[in-house]
Amino acid sequence: MKHILAIDQGTTSTRAILFGPDLRPVASAQEEFPQHYPHSGWVEHDPQDLWASTAATCRAAIEKAGLGPADIAGIGITNQRETALLWDRETGKPLHNAIVWQDRRTSALCHELREAGHEERVSEITGLLLDPYFSGTKVKWLLDNVEGAREGAEAGRVLFGTVDSYLIWRMTGGKAHVTDATNAARTLLYDIHEGTWSEEICDLLDIPMQILPEVRDCASDFGTTRPDLFGAPIPILGVAGDQQAATLGQACFRPGMMKSTYGTGCFALLNTGETPVRSSHRLLTTVAYQLDGKTTYALEGSIFIAGAVVQWLRDGLKIIREASETQPLAERADPGQELILVPAFTGLGAPYWNAECRGAVFGLTRNSGPAEFARAALQSVGYQTRDLLEAMQADWQTEGAATLRVDGGMSASDWAMQFLSDILGAPVDRPEMLETTALGAAWLAGHRAGLYPDAEGFAESWALERNFTPQMEAGERDRLYGAWKRAVAAAQQA
Repeated sequence: MKHILAIDQGTTSTRAILFGPDLRPVASAQEEFPQHYPHSGWVEHDPQDLWASTAATCRAAIEKAGLGPADIAGIGITNQRETALLWDRETGKPLHNAIVWQDRRTSALCHELREAGHEERVSEITGLLLDPYFSGTKVKWLLDNVEGAREGAEAGRVLFGTVDSYLIWRMTGGKAHVTDATNAARTLLYDIHEGTWSEEICDLLDIPMQILPEVRDCASDFGTTRPDLFGAPIPILGVAGDQQAATLGQACFRPGMMKSTYGTGCFALLNTGETPVRSSHRLLTTVAYQLDGKTTYALEGSIFIAGAVVQWLRDGLKIIREASETQPLAERADPGQELILVPAFTGLGAPYWNAECRGAVFGLTRNSGPAEFARAALQSVGYQTRDLLEAMQADWQTEGAATLRVDGGMSASDWAMQFLSDILGAPVDRPEMLETTALGAAWLAGHRAGLYPDAEGFAESWALERNFTPQMEAGERDRLYGAWKRAVAAAQQA
């Protein structure tokens, strides 16, 4: 019986999950690693931590399952997107810590580029906005600020990659410098229409194109692990950025299908099919996946604070000890009080993109307590999701709300998911398999290996755990959402 090893390299930890022939998890291992904050707004990872945690969790999962390398048909990788690394082609040694997707050090550069009138053209080519979130300006910073980096890049000695590229380079012993279309599409350097690196934007950011990896389909041959890593070579057959992998894991293969992942933040993707849709509501146009040379596009919206608002209740206000306490608290909240929490702790994401906005609470009374704060925190995620979906529907010019498939830690809360359905006025489906990100990576590799079915067959295996349908009256829904919109407007003016 063959298995697939899925590597889920995230922002705070790395996981390895072995999936069996039936696409069910057999064994897993997880390892956290430290974050580095050298200056305010800067976030870095030690590349050695990324590599060591990946190798260690893979070996631990294989050992826990009692398997050998001959039992593994292939490896699928999903990774934190936009995080940027440079390393030496000859030695494999990183030139600097990885600059993480959350890092804001290039804010001034992005502002200069916007002021110079470049954002419209950059967005036209890449589908993205000029924001420090994406890899391109991080790469420029590294080339301009790390001693020897630019000279090495121009001489062909230095390579750039997102985390998937770096891990593949290390796993193959330096034989493969590759990425997939979904990760390439998040760099700010990739022409999502032509499917090639953009010479125009590389020139704009003064980035030598020879440092860029080769771009392949999400299910492709990405190289073979060096024999000493796991005891025998194993092919790497699937790669996708984490949110795209979750889209695949949720089997959102048809245009109009949507998924929303609730982790620290929230990322919603709407499959728009073969046509890239330009957003007039400051959403991102991106690659959902690329299979057999055919690109499928998506509109993406990002909420900065989703599960993090529950962490704030626990660690900041200290009104709960565990996240699971929010649901019973919300159920006990006084229905006569209507607290609205705008959790703009690090600014507002899509569709507002207001980095200067900060959090606010409206409707406080002397009787407002932990229950009312818990309810407002969970409701804020529903309100923000409606912001995203309304923008998506306006951009894609659809009428009526489609079913939303959800995953991530907060999706386990029945109360939060019922409110989400109520405020959207649309069904919300929660699958049996909540490990959708790793599942998506596993399916890519397993399909390439001939172990798992094609997209249609995989979609048939998607299983519903619970369906939430709207119970709220339309008038009440509109009243609550109107209050939210007024609160957001007031927070942005403060």
